[in-house]
Amino acid sequence: MNRSELADFLRRCRVRLSPGDVGLAEGARRRTPGLRREEVAQLAGMSVDYYTRLEQGRGSRPSRQMLTAIARALRLSADERDHLFHLSGEEPPRETGAGGHVRPGLLLVLDRLYDTPAQVITDFGDVIAQNTMAAAVFGDISARPPRARNIIRRLFTDPGAPELFPAEDRGTLARNHVAGLRAVVAARPDDPRPAALVAELRAVSPLFARLWEDHEVAVRRFDVKRVLHPVVGELVLDCEVLLSAGHDQRLIVHSARPGTESYDRLRLLQVVGLQDLTTG
Repeated sequence: MNRSELADFLRRCRVRLSPGDVGLAEGARRRTPGLRREEVAQLAGMSVDYYTRLEQGRGSRPSRQMLTAIARALRLSADERDHLFHLSGEEPPRETGAGGHVRPGLLLVLDRLYDTPAQVITDFGDVIAQNTMAAAVFGDISARPPRARNIIRRLFTDPGAPELFPAEDRGTLARNHVAGLRAVVAARPDDPRPAALVAELRAVSPLFARLWEDHEVAVRRFDVKRVLHPVVGELVLDCEVLLSAGHDQRLIVHSARPGTESYDRLRLLQVVGLQDLTTG
């Protein structure tokens, strides 16, 4: 690990960004250019002290998961991300289709959707980026271990996950996820991750195994979803799916129609954010 080079690289990447570049409010005039260290730490989901020590060349070797989070927070290109990994003494991730590095174009759009729930998801269900509104509606992925960030795995293996949706919608939701995953496995036979997810879920979920045998295929591009939020109640959301150039990452934007109760409830969530109104 080259601590001095890593520290210099992190500082230079941080000062070239403005708050608006990452979806943050500009606020008062700043005495120095770029993001503050605490803003980068917040975006990466790490402590300010740990990130500060990295920039000062005093930090311990970051994990691969942490490096991926830093690369996303600093909006690094694929080449810059690889450089970050090399400076940290790690081998960069191999590009095998959809992965943890969000396409810059999708991140650019995500950063500007501050008042609308939006997430970037791989075509096999890994949530790899979300804005604050999506965290408020669906839960903060940074608080979950990596395996729990896959929406398909959670739906079929986490007993609490289906409770986010009305009982009468869960069958259709499960069928749609399986049909989409079937299309991905056929489209990318050389990528082991979708196939491994299928093998895992067929072994542990009788429902998934039964739906998989039906051999339905569909790629979701638009949907209307009902979400049972524990604080504000039911949300009826239009879901638009924007595909990356390779169709392996998807920006899913959830919006409520103006004048509806769901619209008002989303505005309330924008105010309270991740706070729990049931406490305090």
